[in-house]
Amino acid sequence: MASSPLSRPPCGRALPAVVTAAVLIPLAACGGGDKDKGGDGSAPAGSEKKNTQLTVVAAASLTDVFEQAGKAYEKEHPGVRIGFSFAGSQELAAQVKQGAPADALVTADTKTMDGLAAETGEPTVIAKNRLVIAVEEGNPKKVGSLKDLTDEQLKVVLAAEEVPVGRYGQQILDAQQLRVKPVSQEVSVRAVLSKVELGEADAGLVYKTDAETVPDKVGAVDIPDAQNVVASYPAATLKGSEHAKEADAFVRWLSSDEAQELLRKAGFQQP
Repeated sequence: MASSPLSRPPCGRALPAVVTAAVLIPLAACGGGDKDKGGDGSAPAGSEKKNTQLTVVAAASLTDVFEQAGKAYEKEHPGVRIGFSFAGSQELAAQVKQGAPADALVTADTKTMDGLAAETGEPTVIAKNRLVIAVEEGNPKKVGSLKDLTDEQLKVVLAAEEVPVGRYGQQILDAQQLRVKPVSQEVSVRAVLSKVELGEADAGLVYKTDAETVPDKVGAVDIPDAQNVVASYPAATLKGSEHAKEADAFVRWLSSDEAQELLRKAGFQQP
């Protein structure tokens, strides 16, 4: 095919004046500039890729392991950042019902999750747990069983019954027909653990995994399986999420081999 009289010349070659105006734009292209960049070759303002920010509200007993899980997930998914809000499951439920902005929810019991069916997608149990008796380091009061908690000379702290661990604890005590008078009833399992850790209580019922977060400060007395209960942790996306696809991906990831390995190392049982 014959070349057009105004075909673009090789870059850098002088042009007759008569055609200079006609080839002005092609010449600009020869200069090596990028129309998607600024004059100095940098990306234009506002063109940087933005990360998707997910907010996950989760049971307090998941604090340590989820902070690890969040870092692992972000490493695998560089376009996602995860922020966590930890509290007792009953507090999380109240937040969700009040419309607090969040993308996914993980509770320490199925009862709380079931009560939020209108606000969540289909839940999946990602882990299980059991209770232990948390005691002061060295167990100076020689607590050895659930029955010892009935000693009125012993300062026992429990979670409130609307908190999953408090409900589980009362279920255990009722099954053994044991009456315990706690010196306080706390809003989360971490609050119970803190009371024992600080020496404000001699003993308290907590999840095994919580006691294992401070093994140098708190001891743990095992409760026989026949007297214990199994706590289930369901996870679900929230229907009000603005990032439903990414939230669903994170919830599904919690059942992956990598996430399950982190949970097992933290002392959680497989679902």
